[in-house]
Amino acid sequence: MTITHASFVTLPVSDQDRALRFYRDVLGFTVTADRDTPQGRWLQVAPEGAQTVFTLSGPGMGGFAPGSARGIMLVTTDVDADCARLAESGIPVQGPDGLPWGRMASFTDPDGNGLMLLTEKEGF
Repeated sequence: MTITHASFVTLPVSDQDRALRFYRDVLGFTVTADRDTPQGRWLQVAPEGAQTVFTLSGPGMGGFAPGSARGIMLVTTDVDADCARLAESGIPVQGPDGLPWGRMASFTDPDGNGLMLLTEKEGF
């Protein structure tokens, strides 16, 4: 096997413009692709410098159910500050909680896709 990384993660959404506002304006992601294709709009976002991007897959793009993605882990250098920013934006957050591997919190995007924030414990 010579796999080097994951190219993209599909996040099924019901409204790509609304999802874009969340991922770009609230989470601070950068738009890496936004083009029309015969199958629909191809919209991708990512944290600055990330190797893996997130495809915000709208209706008709692959038959995915909006809100069905779970367990998407986003690593941050300051989970507490990021949770405070999410709360200020009106996003309900569970946590953060101290765990053996670091501090972790969870929240959902506007469609209900499950996301987590993690500040990793040094040396774990």
